[in-house]
Amino acid sequence: MEPVNVAIIYYSATGTVHALARAAAEGAEKAGAHVRLRKIAELAPPEAISALPAWSRHLQDTADIAEASPDDVAWADAVLCGTPTRFGNPSSQLKAFIDSLGVLWRQGELADKVYSAFTASGTAHGGQESTLLALGNVFYHWGGIIVPPGYTDPIQFQTGNPYGTSHVAGDSPPGDVVLEAARYQARRVVDTAAALRAGRAASRGAASRGDYPRSNGVIVAGPDARLRARTPAAS
Repeated sequence: MEPVNVAIIYYSATGTVHALARAAAEGAEKAGAHVRLRKIAELAPPEAISALPAWSRHLQDTADIAEASPDDVAWADAVLCGTPTRFGNPSSQLKAFIDSLGVLWRQGELADKVYSAFTASGTAHGGQESTLLALGNVFYHWGGIIVPPGYTDPIQFQTGNPYGTSHVAGDSPPGDVVLEAARYQARRVVDTAAALRAGRAASRGAASRGDYPRSNGVIVAGPDARLRARTPAAS
């Protein structure tokens, strides 16, 4: 079976979330996925960026990373979103990108993908969990399959956040433990996406052989989503 496609789409102002995204990309690639690492376009005014040297420096250091587009989400079997907290919510830059995906949503192209998220804040309890939960609300609307790390690996008992990898940027740059947590989260996403793909392929194969009757269920995601599967109910 072909490797799953994973898009890691993130916004980072000064580099903390960028480091988590890099680690997630490493984890996904090690798990055998095709990976696209994509940064969100910067929307802040130049005067705000220049007022913080670390912000300006990070923009220069990541100039070679491609910017995210809706095509990256359409291509992916799984998407990991990364963002710093902004008053307990995702950054406006990531939110603007999410809001640009309306066409894909209306076509049903965001449904049935695997989604997960990671974040960072300047202080402890600085909105990390609420930011990840806010992204979960988006994934619910898309009809996505949310895969958090939970407490499914020993590394999670060291980082302590079951919703997604998170880091307190005000303490220090991400260290080995949090970076390994990001790698683990990405591996879990890849493994889940691969299992879903294999299960769907097996289900289609069984149905085509007539091994069991298919339902006449209709999957709908977005107001213009097409009828994906409809067969006469078994008598």
